[in-house]
Amino acid sequence: MSRNHNLSAGDMVSERALTINGARLWNNLMEMAAIGATEKGGNSRLALSAEDSAGRKKFIQDCQSLGMTVTSDAVGNLFCRYQGTAPELDPVVMGSHLDTQPKGGRFDGVYGVLAALEVIRTLKEAGLQPKHSIEIAVWTNEEGARFTPAMMGSAVFTGIMSLSDALARQDIDGISVAASLEKEGWAGNSPAGRQFNAYFEAHIEQGPVLENHHRVIGVVTGGQAIRWLDITVNGNSAHAGTTPMPDRNDALLAVAEMVGGLEDTAMAFAPQGMMTIGELTISSPSRNTIPGEVTFSLDLRHPDDEVLAQFDQACRQRLAVIAARRGVQLLVKDHWLSAATPFDEQCVELVSQAVNTLGYTYQRMISGAGHDAIHIAKHCPTTMIFIPCAGGISHNEAESIEPEHAEQGANVLLNAVVARANT
Repeated sequence: MSRNHNLSAGDMVSERALTINGARLWNNLMEMAAIGATEKGGNSRLALSAEDSAGRKKFIQDCQSLGMTVTSDAVGNLFCRYQGTAPELDPVVMGSHLDTQPKGGRFDGVYGVLAALEVIRTLKEAGLQPKHSIEIAVWTNEEGARFTPAMMGSAVFTGIMSLSDALARQDIDGISVAASLEKEGWAGNSPAGRQFNAYFEAHIEQGPVLENHHRVIGVVTGGQAIRWLDITVNGNSAHAGTTPMPDRNDALLAVAEMVGGLEDTAMAFAPQGMMTIGELTISSPSRNTIPGEVTFSLDLRHPDDEVLAQFDQACRQRLAVIAARRGVQLLVKDHWLSAATPFDEQCVELVSQAVNTLGYTYQRMISGAGHDAIHIAKHCPTTMIFIPCAGGISHNEAESIEPEHAEQGANVLLNAVVARANT
């Protein structure tokens, strides 16, 4: 490891790059994985739950042991600061999230947070103090599993979502974000929207592309557009044993046809266009009652905003045709939209330089998943770094990465961030 205490941006792109302690990073990942561990080897740390708080407290203790200061804002985002030689300058920020899906994996989000922590540990050990202060951000409710929408903390920080709206959101038990923040004690006074010099987020890919192409690093150039819709189909409830099939207005059977029709529509926009129905609910379900009302979610994605809009309209038209033929009423509501987001060319280039210096295989790619970096990219220069995950599996207890890949991704993060922090 370099021991140059006056490290400059040019020093990063040298014959000898900085490297982190891979074994220490992996041990830290496993320690965090023990908090909210599930029977099948995954994690359950829903946003602002007791388990999420336990993970946050461990992370804060680790940061404070390095002399970092810790603050939080009104929606519970955490900011842990490693002081630079010019503290008046805007900080370079790394980060991700610690909350998980109800039965999620051990690495989604948490890898980016703990890789960032390992970056600071490496700098501290080497006695290196960059020009810009470096911060680690832990964003609240990135997953959107307990409260919707996803990426809530970064949305509030950047003004994409109002604080009042976020605080009023409730989980399925009717518990609000505001109540959860008060109970767990995470609301603070750090100002939303303060300036960052740049933002870097390391993350598992959550897809199979890097693994399939035998690449170690994804140099992420932007995020694709995402649109969420809420769809309600109303037919007529009736007795299952007395209503002849020709006389039924079965909302569920109509939805079944809609699901197939939406898949056909999505194939016309493939491979870049993707359609997912992740939630479906029968109102007042009963074994011997014909479903009268069914609601379901629709997740549409494409790297191009204009094509996503065409995709959206094609889906709506297909739904309307089926509803008319089936004699059911259709209501389609917009739930959330995240536009396609290009990342900062200079930040992407720093990641590319770090990868080349370290000698890792890589490919440039678009992020298929939503991340806090998508919101932050509208606020300051931003980019992401991907590492492979086994089989492309994520949001699943079977989610897995290789320790070597975790180390390599953190090495890229370290060198790119140091380069930025010394400019």
